[in-house]
Amino acid sequence: MNLAQLQKELSGGRLRPAYLLTGDPRLGEEALLRDDALAAIRETVLAGAPEDFNLDRLAGDTTSVAALRDAVRSLPVMAAHRLVVLREPGAGRGADKPLIAALADVLEEVRAQDQVVLVVTAAKVDRRERWVKAFKEPAVILNCGPPKGSKAIAEFARGEAIRQGLEIEAAAADLLAERVGPQLLLLRQEIAKAGLLAGPGARVLRSHVEASTGHVAEEPFWNLMDAIGEGHTGKAMGQLARMLRAGAVPQPLLGALASHFRKLARLRSGGEIPGPAFAVPKLRQQASRYTPARLLMCLRAIHEADTALKGAGSLPSKMVLERLVIGLSD
Repeated sequence: MNLAQLQKELSGGRLRPAYLLTGDPRLGEEALLRDDALAAIRETVLAGAPEDFNLDRLAGDTTSVAALRDAVRSLPVMAAHRLVVLREPGAGRGADKPLIAALADVLEEVRAQDQVVLVVTAAKVDRRERWVKAFKEPAVILNCGPPKGSKAIAEFARGEAIRQGLEIEAAAADLLAERVGPQLLLLRQEIAKAGLLAGPGARVLRSHVEASTGHVAEEPFWNLMDAIGEGHTGKAMGQLARMLRAGAVPQPLLGALASHFRKLARLRSGGEIPGPAFAVPKLRQQASRYTPARLLMCLRAIHEADTALKGAGSLPSKMVLERLVIGLSD
């Protein structure tokens, strides 16, 4: 299930007993989609009821099995339902730890009633684990991974425009996907800007997007690479933080870093690269800062970070990228 399908179900009156909000196995989690999904579930479950009695927020690294069972067994107060949110149950724990081991049984209990809704958020999960498999009908797993490819990004843009009360032509959505990429928070902001330019009640056209949106996906990346290539670690870390806050997705960002460093390696070995002529002098300048051996080490570090983001490591994706940027700019 995706966010659009969830919203359609909720608007149609269907509320499931349990939801697992998780990311794509390869691309990770898109925080904006997760937060939107959680907000939609929360609004439907509570329906204006007092939160003090009907909302429990539990941290996966500190919550005991007894506390979780108490939360899902408590009855709603002056409301039809209550909501229990468990965040990152696998954080700092192995599959043999008590909370993880008990989750599947807790899910069995939750699926058998209709007064408490359990939402579990986890950036990454192993879908072979018993507790993940327990999210079966009527429970569900919600994919909060970033959209893959320009077509999916354009589809998100069209849905987001509708959410903002705007009508947008297909060509405008396609251009937004091209210029902004999978940075969904930034995409949301750019749609709002184009809507303001179009005016109240007017359709957002490609010309509005052309006028209001620059190549916002490219400029932050080049700023990051300039800082890395010049050896300004602090500046690079600051730019990375801004990009992540704006909604940059770790996996595509890593792919862009890999492509950039392969160009540097090719230039350093005397080869030529495709691309705009104006960019080549700066790339040559950056390449001259690295020895061929150092560039090979950088590419290996990017590969290791890619493996870690795909689940081989235990570090959060933000920390993986931070360590990588420090190493590349050192």
